[in-house]
Amino acid sequence: MNKFLCLGAIALSGMMCFSCGNSSKQPEGEAGGVNVQTVESRSEAVVKTIMERRSIRKYKPQQVEESKLQEILKCGINAPNGMYKQSWQVRVVRNPDFLAKIDEGFNAQRQKNGASTKAKAFYGAPCLILIAYDATYDLSQVDCGLLGGNIITAAQSMGLGTCCLGQITRFLTSEEGKELFNQLDFPRTHQLLYAISLGYPDEAPAAKPRDMGKIKFID
Repeated sequence: MNKFLCLGAIALSGMMCFSCGNSSKQPEGEAGGVNVQTVESRSEAVVKTIMERRSIRKYKPQQVEESKLQEILKCGINAPNGMYKQSWQVRVVRNPDFLAKIDEGFNAQRQKNGASTKAKAFYGAPCLILIAYDATYDLSQVDCGLLGGNIITAAQSMGLGTCCLGQITRFLTSEEGKELFNQLDFPRTHQLLYAISLGYPDEAPAAKPRDMGKIKFID
């Protein structure tokens, strides 16, 4: 769990995509130079989006529009990746029956392990994104972290909520979750790293403090 959270933190520090298809076009002023005001406005929007992002654990039942989902995924795969390997594999699950089976299996395993209450595997989100890394490439997990960071930040910019999920990964890669995992049809070279719940938020949690002391400058 800590591994992918660190990777996600790397991605969230600077990844943002408002219009992936037009990201290479620079704004121009009257003299043909870069429009500084436009650049500053973009910068403020990116910083605001990153700083306002929260992990959402309560969602509305409303499904994510297809156009928004496609744009979010497009932003995801436009993340930096080592040697242009694009080493990730991504699966998007929206089928209510399949989502219910994951939830049921997740809770059955929890109860088997002694849990006394039920839990929502992906907090009731209508969309679940699962990300797998290439086990044959030693830096594939970094690629997947950057991809997830783009997805999370792009979703935030569109008014959607997300949450990185680790426990669901443990379930799907266990013996109890094997049948469901196989239906995701990942290549044999890939291992599930983490998942992201996606949907319209039904809560507005406050920000938790961050420890700037973990950052040190080596001058």
